[in-house]
Amino acid sequence: MAEPLKAMYNQEFLHSLGMKIQAVYGSFEPDRFIAEAMKEPWEELELKARMRRITETLGGCLPPAYEEALKILYAIDKDCVGFPYLIFPDFVEVYGRSEEHWELSMEALERFTQRSSAEFAVRPFLLHDPQAMMDQMLVWAEHPGEHVRRLASEGSRPRLPWGQALPMFKRDPSPLLPLLEKLKADPSLYVRKSVANNLNDIAKDHPDIVIATARRWLGSDANTNWIVRHGCRSLIRKADPEIMELFGYAPEESGTPLVSSAVLTADPAVLRIGEHCELQYALTIREGGPVRIRIEYGINFVKASGKTSRKLFLLSDKTVPGSTRLSGTRTHRWANLTTRKHYPGEHTLVLLVNGRAVADTSLLLEPEL
Repeated sequence: MAEPLKAMYNQEFLHSLGMKIQAVYGSFEPDRFIAEAMKEPWEELELKARMRRITETLGGCLPPAYEEALKILYAIDKDCVGFPYLIFPDFVEVYGRSEEHWELSMEALERFTQRSSAEFAVRPFLLHDPQAMMDQMLVWAEHPGEHVRRLASEGSRPRLPWGQALPMFKRDPSPLLPLLEKLKADPSLYVRKSVANNLNDIAKDHPDIVIATARRWLGSDANTNWIVRHGCRSLIRKADPEIMELFGYAPEESGTPLVSSAVLTADPAVLRIGEHCELQYALTIREGGPVRIRIEYGINFVKASGKTSRKLFLLSDKTVPGSTRLSGTRTHRWANLTTRKHYPGEHTLVLLVNGRAVADTSLLLEPEL
């Protein structure tokens, strides 16, 4: 089993960090720092809780003046690169949010994000003063460094995973649009992925705004086209009619279904949690000219409550001639994941083409032995 991510914060890491700090700040006591950081209930703390424990312990071991503490972190940050050093921007979030420290904290976030990421740390600043922070994000959107430009987009996502939600942007995402406009043709894929993710977040609450943005942006630039497509992925999965039309997916025609025949099977039809099955599908497209199709299978997973929730899995997305017969096999594993727990019961599986169900089957999932 893979080691949990929180395990990166361990005694070895804390000792290494403590020695770096002591080298530039002789009064620092690495042993005290480690002991206080790892005091109980350290083992029970999850990733972000461990990060915050380290941040707060640093605050107690560095000079009490925020400006002086930052100078020490600045003296070592060139050697503190990667995900574990999210503790540096977290330090800014915890100790640098007063009005008197605003400019200094903005400089620190801009600096630290280039070596780890300040996407979580900027969010309390946004919640406190959205206008001032969005003005700063617009400045960062023109920064020469891709990490800083990405921070502008990633830090303002309404639904950033692991980050505080930004309810004001869930209600009204209009302040985000000028920012995304600045980044819509960014040369960096790292930035473009973030812009697309921001659009995808907005689409969950305001699909009309994303559809209008997609219509306006599509065709203006190859990089922008990539963002639009990736940013509309949730709307494509939902087979939103306007989005499906925009991306050229074939519609149903009156009296002529897109798929003339289809079948979906699961083998075995009875299995236990932790096992796998083979899904086989076959379908025939209607006669006529070429059509763009998106083939998916959906599983209505049984939840702990007995209700079901559908999850879609992509099989194919391409343009094919009329009358084409398509078939394939996919192995589906029923092992529990950190993101999905399986429960016994009858599961319905559905084959979908351009969002429409064309065939279905079912299997019985039994408890693990």
